[in-house]
Amino acid sequence: MAENAVSATIEDLPELKGRAFGPSDWREVTQDEVNLYAQISGDDNPIHVDAEFAANTPFGTRIAHGLLTLSLVVTHMRQIFRITGAGMGINYGLNRVRFPAPVPVGSRIRVSGEIADVTDIGGGWQVIVPVTFEVEGGAKPACVAELVLRYYR
Repeated sequence: MAENAVSATIEDLPELKGRAFGPSDWREVTQDEVNLYAQISGDDNPIHVDAEFAANTPFGTRIAHGLLTLSLVVTHMRQIFRITGAGMGINYGLNRVRFPAPVPVGSRIRVSGEIADVTDIGGGWQVIVPVTFEVEGGAKPACVAELVLRYYR
């Protein structure tokens, strides 16, 4: 796990409220990934897949889909956030998702987070984790979102 990671048991969760963690390692977002996501999702907007079109946009290049970027949270979180002792952990939802800046194809991103809230849900905990996706060299985050995670005993 990364140096500033959270690794705790399910019973430790309430004590971790307010704990920041990350960042994860940098990870490049490739055109092959963008093309595959476009194919799977049906989102073949030329800003993602057509270099000539994208060159003539305000971004000047192809960019990753916002939802592709968001989906990479799993890869990053595995490096910086691990809860053990749970019978099951699930992604319960997302709050406040925004994409303030693009992720140019070929750029690198990483994720940081914080445990903002831990609520007893009877048989487990609901954990609110705001995360921020940083683009290497970027002035603004590529994505900010609140993960709503549930861990059951």
